Amino acid sequence: METAYILSVWLHILAAMVWVGGMLFLVLVVVPLLRRGDRAQAAAFLHAAGLRFRTVGWVSFGILLVTGTWQLYGRGVRLGDLRDPDFLMSPFGRAVVWKLLLFAAILAVSAWHDFVVGPRATVAVQESPDSPAAQSLRRQASWLGRANVLLALWIVFVAVTLVRGWPW
Repeated sequence: METAYILSVWLHILAAMVWVGGMLFLVLVVVPLLRRGDRAQAAAFLHAAGLRFRTVGWVSFGILLVTGTWQLYGRGVRLGDLRDPDFLMSPFGRAVVWKLLLFAAILAVSAWHDFVVGPRATVAVQESPDSPAAQSLRRQASWLGRANVLLALWIVFVAVTLVRGWPW
């Protein structure tokens, strides 16, 4: 059991690194570089990179869900604990609830970005890169991406509190 738990933690951290690192790379490196070039070429590249990263991201989410559930189970947390006031008032319980809520928010924002706004933005930019619709959809996709980065950084902080406790 101990070996499986350690492997689960390792895989969980690896999946989080891939997902968060990939998002930071896109936001901090790829997008700023693409803004300097031809808008149509940038849109095509970002679309191709986005499709590839979408697959990587959703696989990472699946791994995070399975390994996170396994780790909670390994720490003795059961579904009924999420309704137990004593558990919910404990620092660990609060951190678990925050992490679950943030994960749900990340899934919702990612789904909206990846399957609704992103594809619409791609089509609009391909049809008319300078149109108001294309500009609006690009801004929406950009803001959703930034929101996901902030949620991801927040969830990493909460994950640290699960192991190390709250700093206040």
